[in-house]
Amino acid sequence: MSKTPLTKNPAKNPDSADQDQFLTILSREEALARFEAALFPRAVPHESRLLAEALGCALAEDVVAPIDVPPFDRSNVDGFAVRSADLASAGEASPVRMMLNDEVIACGVAPMRPVLSGTATSIATGGPVPRGADAVVMVEHTQPAGARAIEIRRAASPGQFVSYAGSDIARGEALLRAGTIIGSREIGMLAACGIAQVAVARRPRVAILSTGDELVQPGHPLRPAAIYDTNGAIVTAAITENGGEAEFLGAIADDEALLEAAMRKALDACDMLVLSGGTSKGAGDVSHRIIGRLGQPGIIAHGVALKPGKPLCLAVCDGKPVIILPGFPTSAMFTFHDMIVPVLRRMAGLPPRSDAKVSAKIPVRIASELGRAEFVMVSLVEGADGLIAYPTGKGSGAITSFAQADGFLRIDALAEQLPAGAQAEVTLFTPHVRVPDLVIVGSHCTGLDLVTAPLARAGLVVRSISVGSLGGLAAAKRGECDFAPIHLFDENTETYNTPYLADGLELVSGWRRMQGIVFRQGDRRFEGLSAEDAVRAALADPACIMVNRNQGAGTRILIDRLLGGATPDGYWNQPRSHNAVAAAVAQHRADWGMTIAPVAHASNLGFIPFAEEHYDFALVKARKQRPAVQAFLDALASNEGRAALEQAGFRPA
Repeated sequence: MSKTPLTKNPAKNPDSADQDQFLTILSREEALARFEAALFPRAVPHESRLLAEALGCALAEDVVAPIDVPPFDRSNVDGFAVRSADLASAGEASPVRMMLNDEVIACGVAPMRPVLSGTATSIATGGPVPRGADAVVMVEHTQPAGARAIEIRRAASPGQFVSYAGSDIARGEALLRAGTIIGSREIGMLAACGIAQVAVARRPRVAILSTGDELVQPGHPLRPAAIYDTNGAIVTAAITENGGEAEFLGAIADDEALLEAAMRKALDACDMLVLSGGTSKGAGDVSHRIIGRLGQPGIIAHGVALKPGKPLCLAVCDGKPVIILPGFPTSAMFTFHDMIVPVLRRMAGLPPRSDAKVSAKIPVRIASELGRAEFVMVSLVEGADGLIAYPTGKGSGAITSFAQADGFLRIDALAEQLPAGAQAEVTLFTPHVRVPDLVIVGSHCTGLDLVTAPLARAGLVVRSISVGSLGGLAAAKRGECDFAPIHLFDENTETYNTPYLADGLELVSGWRRMQGIVFRQGDRRFEGLSAEDAVRAALADPACIMVNRNQGAGTRILIDRLLGGATPDGYWNQPRSHNAVAAAVAQHRADWGMTIAPVAHASNLGFIPFAEEHYDFALVKARKQRPAVQAFLDALASNEGRAALEQAGFRPA
């Protein structure tokens, strides 16, 4: 137990008529609002730290990925790089014989020879995929077949066991947002991009003082009528847990002059002062009497409608918060976590706290391997009937799968799936996870980061999940997101996006981005040609390899329009992002593809404009009045947002 908060020393306690009385009792909401209004807005001091010294800190500014991760198409297994078309007829009864090329691709070894039809190249896990290959066959699924040849008895699909360039992290995307707590996962993301140091919020220095004649510090003998100082240890630990740099200054006796001197010294050296005890109105409770002499505006709230915690005192002295917690440990910690933690975390640049476990619905079927317990990482979004947990896996080599997830769910070893619509318990990675205020599911574009940046600066959490235009529309129809970014061309009406809307969805114009043919500068097969002529030239050259886009992508629809049914070499090489297309061309694994102008220019590639596509948003009407939705619409229409888009190479609608 701690000390009694109302009458600390009967000898000092005068008649009740002489005691000060509580000021007006405020509601929790009003007290907190007044306290925050007196403290914020304020800049969060920051400092630069090496990655090894940044653990547990909060990022002070957004971090943008300077490179693609992986920087090239790489193999996920030990095996052989092949052309998937060569194995279309492979089976147990009809093995396909492949000649081995005379090179072995290991990690860190750049391939020198292309994979031609009927050949295969030995490749190790993590090795760069050579030109011409669009899949990898596991070594376990092959058999030697004489000198420098193998037999394969399984067909291979395009992209099998291949991680495409930029499939994990795309150059130019917002890697981590300001306020993100840096853990081992975030350090891995930063290191993967070659970032050695980051700007982090400086932890606020918080002084802790206990007050009372009766207090003894743990480890010392307990004298008669005394009690151990519980609050000092608890508050110090809680401050450290919530981003503060705690400095416990010990316990001060109920002597007004000594306590004032200690409080002044603490405020001179620290950013915040927390006391426990001395906040009630007995003659021995002197802490609150001193505050008026320490700076303006002084006491903000003294007495809050909380049970427990009524004696809480909130003050601001010359810009520094001073908090006097009730003396009872239960009351002290209840009020600290409810009223002080939000302010402390905000000063530390940290997000609000959240529970450690939540129940959520699974929107899509998750397959699992029988006989193995499986942990599936998920991102949480708010649906019409509660939380929804979206699986976030990008492959075993992806750092972001682990770093960008809110938590994980477990699939039992005896289950082969978790069906769509099932309720599951999600274990959060950290108690500080916050369900996003705005959910965007659909096609990704780096322009999204520009529009959502003001929302993040305003304290709103934005979750963007890239599943393609068609996947986003499906999520919007199910009410699992606020917006679905889409860029789908309808050949029947020759218009973008509107024909794809369903009941309950409304189109919001976004921006225009130029799609076109990308190639290496100086390639005479493409220089000076129109997009149509460039594709005809590529089709006429058997040695010209393309890089495609995944089915369901709006870009794929444009490519198929140009090809007119042709499937040239490389057609089944189908990465899922514009950055991966540019990387394939820049690294000579392909000669041409289709991407957007900003990505082509960032990669210093040649670009032939083809079509200015409409990147718009399908808005779920039922969610239109949500504050975060309105904030997004405001940001999209703002002069700041439009200028940022134009500077990046987009044309606002």
